[in-house]
Parts: sequence; structure tokens; C-alpha cells
Amino acid sequence: MSVSIKDIAQKANVSPSTVSRALNNHPRISDDTKKQIHALAKEMGYVPSGIARALVGKRSATIGVAIADFLDPFYSDIIAGIEDIAVANNYHIFVSSFYRDKQRERTLLNAFYERRLAGIIVAGSVMDNEYLSFPHRKLMPAVLINCPRHPFSVSADKSLGARLAVEHLIDLGHRRIAHVRHAHDYETAQLRLTSYKETLKQHGIPLDDRYIVAGDERFTGGVRAVDQLLALPEPPTAVFCFNDMTAIGVINALLKKGIDVPNDISVVGFDDLDIASFYHPALTTVHQPTYQIGRESAKMLSAIIEGNKNIEAQLIEPKLIVRESTAPLRAK
Repeated sequence: MSVSIKDIAQKANVSPSTVSRALNNHPRISDDTKKQIHALAKEMGYVPSGIARALVGKRSATIGVAIADFLDPFYSDIIAGIEDIAVANNYHIFVSSFYRDKQRERTLLNAFYERRLAGIIVAGSVMDNEYLSFPHRKLMPAVLINCPRHPFSVSADKSLGARLAVEHLIDLGHRRIAHVRHAHDYETAQLRLTSYKETLKQHGIPLDDRYIVAGDERFTGGVRAVDQLLALPEPPTAVFCFNDMTAIGVINALLKKGIDVPNDISVVGFDDLDIASFYHPALTTVHQPTYQIGRESAKMLSAIIEGNKNIEAQLIEPKLIVRESTAPLRAK
């Protein structure tokens, strides 16, 4: 049952008109009361009646696609996969980015709901578990990409991917293996980090927290990480990076310092972007089937829209692509 203004008023012990004015930020309502009412409305899952009426009315033939960052090339093939399936099912897509900002993501999702879209796909949500309690999520079909804890999600297996990367370096003889992780504790970042630690442990390699440094999803994150790693008494002989852009930043910084990649330090990325095969040295990386992920997410959303109840989260297997940026540990 939906939550009404009257329900909130009873809970807050105020009149319904006070709740209405507070939710509409009326100047005659004190800031403290506004904060109290807004917090209570969020807690109770209140959805403005105009949006609720729109959502039970006729929806458009448009699917909203919210992506974490237009500037990240990781999302281009995902969008292409979504669009191919959407067009085949007579849907249009509307794509927008929230640039990894929680408030912008909430605002964008609210805008999608108000437009009465047929459904939404969110790629790279930074709300993580917060999305599960987001008031509108039960009112519109939604699929999340790379949020495996969500019941309707399509993701590459990040844990397996990290294990493949680290085991490849171990097989080459490396023991001082660093990890340039994401600076934020996103679910997908934590899965990589946990798998990195577990793989070292399984192979009898002691964990040294100094080899875990924060970067980000961009080139500059890798560049910054190199300075920290090279300042260690015993620098790593191999580096496993959060993604390809970080890995390319690491390689670039190492080469500028006169360090040979891969003969001095091996580097592994994660994603297998187009640039990975064209860069020099060509990047060894974990391939995420982004086009397939996009297609499968659109198929799942179409099935949900059509009322299919037998839907489960999908975890797609990645694979290691060995190129030129890794080599056996050199005897010294």
C-alpha cells in the first residue's frame, strides 16, 4: 500500500496541510520541520501523488538509461548493446549521466519516473544498497548493471576477473603484487579488492597493505599511484589495476621514469577497452563483455515490463587477455 500525506502527518503528529507545505518547501514552515518531514517521507517510502498517478497511467515506449560517466569509454559498448535490443523490441532509449554523484543519480532517476518511461537501466550506480530502499524502485521496472546484490541485475563476475589477473601474475613468478584500487568503496571495487587479497592468501603470499594504493577510474589515478608504489623500500614487481584507464596511467608514469614495462614491472588492467590493444605495450587485461552485458540487461528489462516473474540476476564470466604488458619475473 502506498504511503499518503495523512500517514506521514500521523507519524509526525502534525496536520496533513503542514506535511504538504513542508514537502513543497513552503516558506512559512520552519527549516527544522521541513527536515523532519522530508526525512520521515523518505523513511516511509512516500512517493508524490502526481508521480504515482503517472506511473500507473500509460507509459511511453522509451527506456531510460542512466550511466555513471559519459567520459568513461567502458559504457559505450553497453549502450550499444542496450540500444540493439531496445530497437528490436520497439523501444527508444534516452541516455543521461550522473557522473558518479549520488544526488545527481537520485535527481536523474526521479526525472525518469516523472516522464512515465517504460523502464530504466542503471549502469554503475553509486547508490549501491541505497537503491534497494529508493522509494520509486517498486513503481517502475528497473535493471542495474554491475550491482550484483540487486535482484534484477546483469554483471561481469568481478571476483573471478580479479582472481584471473592475480593468478596470471603469480604464474609468472611475481610475489610483490600491488593493487591500485578505486578510491571509493563501491561494490564492484570491493569485489576486486577482496578477490585480490584472497588469491594472494590461497597461494601463500603474505598480504602487505602498503601494496594497496588508491587511484580512481581515470588515467590520472594510475599516475598518482606510481609515486606511492615506487617510494616503498621494496617496490612491487607487478601491478593489478582497477581498470584499463588506471593501468594505462600506471604504464605511462613508469615509462616516463625509465622503468621498463613489462621487464621491470608487469601491469594488468580490467575491462579490455579498445585502447588496451592499441597502446604500447599492449595491455594485458580482464575482458568484460560489455556489449553482451548491455544486450542482456535490455532483454531482462523487456521481460520485466512484459510481466515475466521468473527472472534472476545474471553473472557473466570474464576472461583474461594476455598481451605485452606482463612478463615473467626477471632474476636479479
